[in-house]
Amino acid sequence: MRFKNKINHIKKGICFASAIACCGVYTATAQTGIKASTVTKVDNQQLNAFYVNNRAPLQKQYFTRLPVGSIKAGGWLKKALELQRDGLTGNLGEISIWLSKTNNAWLNKEGKGEYGWEELPYWLKGYANIGYMLGDKKMIAEAKFWIDAVLNNQREDGDFGPARMNKGNRDLWTNMPMLWCLQSYYEYTKDPRVIPFMTKYFKYELSVPDDKFLEDYWENSRGGDNMTSVYWLYNRTGDKFLLDLAAKLDRNTANWRQAHDLPNWHNVNVAQCFREPATFYLQSHDPKDLDATYNDFKLIRAIYGQVPGGMFGADENARKGYDDPRQAVETCGMVEQMTSDQMLLGNTGDRFWAENCEDVAFNTFSAAFMPDYRSLRYLTAPNMIVSDSKNHNPGIANEGPFLMMNPFSSRCCQHNHAAGWVYYAENSWMATPDNGIAATLYTQGQVTAKVGNGTTVSLNETTRYPFEDQVYFTVNTARAVNFPLYLRIPEWCKGASVKVNGVAVNVNTATGDYIRLAKTWKNGDKITLHLPMQLKVRQWSTNKNSVSINYGPLTYSLKIDEQYTKEDSRTSTQGDSHWQATADPQKWPSYEIHPASAWNYGLVIDAQHPEKSIEIIRRSWPKDDNPFTNANAPIELKAKGKKIPGWTIDQYGLCGLLPQSPVKTDQPLSELTLVPMGGARLRIASFPVAE
Repeated sequence: MRFKNKINHIKKGICFASAIACCGVYTATAQTGIKASTVTKVDNQQLNAFYVNNRAPLQKQYFTRLPVGSIKAGGWLKKALELQRDGLTGNLGEISIWLSKTNNAWLNKEGKGEYGWEELPYWLKGYANIGYMLGDKKMIAEAKFWIDAVLNNQREDGDFGPARMNKGNRDLWTNMPMLWCLQSYYEYTKDPRVIPFMTKYFKYELSVPDDKFLEDYWENSRGGDNMTSVYWLYNRTGDKFLLDLAAKLDRNTANWRQAHDLPNWHNVNVAQCFREPATFYLQSHDPKDLDATYNDFKLIRAIYGQVPGGMFGADENARKGYDDPRQAVETCGMVEQMTSDQMLLGNTGDRFWAENCEDVAFNTFSAAFMPDYRSLRYLTAPNMIVSDSKNHNPGIANEGPFLMMNPFSSRCCQHNHAAGWVYYAENSWMATPDNGIAATLYTQGQVTAKVGNGTTVSLNETTRYPFEDQVYFTVNTARAVNFPLYLRIPEWCKGASVKVNGVAVNVNTATGDYIRLAKTWKNGDKITLHLPMQLKVRQWSTNKNSVSINYGPLTYSLKIDEQYTKEDSRTSTQGDSHWQATADPQKWPSYEIHPASAWNYGLVIDAQHPEKSIEIIRRSWPKDDNPFTNANAPIELKAKGKKIPGWTIDQYGLCGLLPQSPVKTDQPLSELTLVPMGGARLRIASFPVAE
């Protein structure tokens, strides 16, 4: 089963607490002047000379995140950001009551006001960064309005933000995402107000007695987000009290170190908080802390994650016995899992986290939205044959219209989704300890960074990955400079190869996780990376022996004809949704999606040799640069299957539970079209196997 292979890979790749890089044999390529090798992990014994590193006593990073503004997205990813700008993210201020500038606690020095909790910073951390990446002056100015309000309204004791109290204790959760907004703003602008502001606030936090600190449910779960900001500041100031505060945060945060349980099973908390022990490991150096994060990842997926798409079936909260692929995950949970993956990649060097980030991004996150990004749904599942406004509880764990594509609804996800794609873009390149740079998440765009002896270079990346298997890089530099370039070899890829200036580089890519190319690079040098994709059948033996089909990093689902019905967004919102009186439902409609073709098929497939039973169909690239729709899919698969008449919609209005495979059926063999799971708003991605 693929899951076991993943966990074995985790253990082998990280060596848990080992900070020793596992290097391959270097090969000098005379024709290109390249010293080429593969490495299992980057050697982290040095410190990058040009970017902020972890200060002692913190563990040294394997990859260092580049400052906001260093990377520009291109291709389909830039298109997604532009759609967000022109869609819900960029215009949420005219819909969401939580972004109202009237009676907003974020605009009041005492933190008083009817509107003010997580929604504003949830939205701002994505909205502002999209503005920075696209260079959008309107978005940058709007973000600065809110950032200025935060910086100007700090209270005398150092506290800031909405003065929300729970049982007499100050609720600090909402400030945690706002700190991330301040960090991005500082990296982009170098505004001198940010560092003293954060220093004063963290001194305030240190002064709060432990028995009154992180006592509420959300802040108690999510203290690791606060800790990340503490380390961010410590690496810039070296103030020793910050290490004391980090230890205080760790001991007062929920216990994410339990071997066989989690402190709670809320889907967003799990995706966001499982990284907390690994974050504190940077300071503790205790291998058990690092082990705990890997164990949390394994635990939730062993029980509820026997499904494609990189996530797990928790709906709102994971429940015993509810592990079928029709169980869903919040859009917030997807964003937080991708963010956790990106952070863990930098702190561990383990490519596994990049693999999971791609899995979630390509196969789950992209399907949570209407193609124009003007509405989204709260919950998305691997097997989902309706997206409507009905209450499907107890089939899913929440009561309300949680499957509806609605711009007026879902409060948390409505705001937090903004960060998903822009954080992905910002972490697509990272600096390395040996003054090099690494391509960590392949996507078209450009990175500008200091390398080697301090020379600023730009690398243009051209690719249609994950739909195509070639990635092209061009070096732009005013003068020749020697530095190492790292290229990640995806776990699924066999036979990766690389060329420099058209000449094949002699390197055995089967011996490591990253290709390391060190040479004196000149302006106009070109690198071509080939990542050949293969068909692969994954079997989920603990989930009825169902199967999923992968081609490279993409998972494929049954193509179901999707029938869209426009609705009034005000009539199908969740109970706690609120919107501004002037919000126009005609301009911002919601949609139900119903199946207009049969979906209840089992596959007839040669699992050991899927290429014998699946045909790969390549189609033209979409003119609108938006490949994550059924109509635009650049690749389709042709497969064979049979209908399973007993597999129907159940009493909750959901896709019925998977039948046990293999399934006997007397239905005739049919030709099926499979499309990328991430472009299918309705989909069957975990298939029964038909005899």
